[in-house]
Amino acid sequence: MLDYSQEAERYDASRGGEPRAAAAAEAVLSLVPVEARSLLDVGCGTGIVTRRLAVARAGMRVTGADLTDAMARRAVARLPGAVVLADSRQLPCPDGGLDAVTSVWLLHLAGRAEDVRAIIGECARVLRPGGVYVTTVDKGASHNVGSDIDAVLASRPWRAAPDAAAVVEAHALAHGLVPAGQARFRGRGQGRSPRRAVADLRRGWFMTLPPGDPLADGFAARLEALPDQDRPRPDPVFTLRAFRKPVAVPHTRRASDAEPQGAPQQIEGLVGPGEHAQS
Repeated sequence: MLDYSQEAERYDASRGGEPRAAAAAEAVLSLVPVEARSLLDVGCGTGIVTRRLAVARAGMRVTGADLTDAMARRAVARLPGAVVLADSRQLPCPDGGLDAVTSVWLLHLAGRAEDVRAIIGECARVLRPGGVYVTTVDKGASHNVGSDIDAVLASRPWRAAPDAAAVVEAHALAHGLVPAGQARFRGRGQGRSPRRAVADLRRGWFMTLPPGDPLADGFAARLEALPDQDRPRPDPVFTLRAFRKPVAVPHTRRASDAEPQGAPQQIEGLVGPGEHAQS
C-alpha cells in the first residue's frame, strides 16, 4: 500500500498530470447536472481534478476533502479556502445538503469491504434528493490494455477489487441510490513502460506484490526482460458510474385518506440545499 504522505510530492507528475486531470474532469461533469450548485469532491488528493471542476462550472461551489494532510495542502494551493481535512467514511457535512458528490480514484484504495460501504453510505447521506454521486469503478482493470506488461502480470496473486462495478452498485442501491449513467475517459500520459512498471512494483503499487517479497522480485525480473523498456504501452481507460438519490413523490391526499379528528397533521416536503463544512 502506498504511503500518500510520501506520494503527494510526485503524485501529479507520475499520474498523467494536467492532461489526465482535464479528461477526468470533463467526464465527471458530463454526469453532473448543469443545475448543480454545490459539489463535494471526496478524496480530492492534490486537487488537480477538483480545481478543474470548479473552473468549468463558475456557478457551482466546489469543495475538496481528503484524509492525508500532505495531499490536502497541495489541494489548498489550488483551491484556497475550499478544502477540508476529512475521513471519507465520516464526512463533516449535514444530511441532504449537496447537489453532487464525487470520488475519483478513491474506492479502490479502501482496505476492507465495510470501508467501501461506509464511503458510499456517507456520499449518499450528504446528497439532497435529486442529487448525484459520481465515482470511478474497476480502477485496477482499467490498466489492462492487452500489452506484454499485462501478459507478465496476469499470473500475479488475485484479489477481489473493492471498487468492482457490481459491488459499488450494490452498495449504492443499499443506500437508496439508483443508477444514473456512466462515462469513460482515457488516462492520458499513463501508459506504462516496462521500466515504469518495475518502479511501480518496487514502491508498492501492486497490493498483492509487496516490495521485497521474493514473488515481487520474480515479476520484476520478467518485466526487466521485456523489449523497449522505456516505450509506454497504451493509456488506461477509466470508467465512471453515476447514481442519483431519488426525489420523494408527494402523496396526493384523498377524502378517504383523511386522518381521524385530532390526529397530528403531517407536512410533506423536501430538504433544500444547505451549507456544508468549510466555507
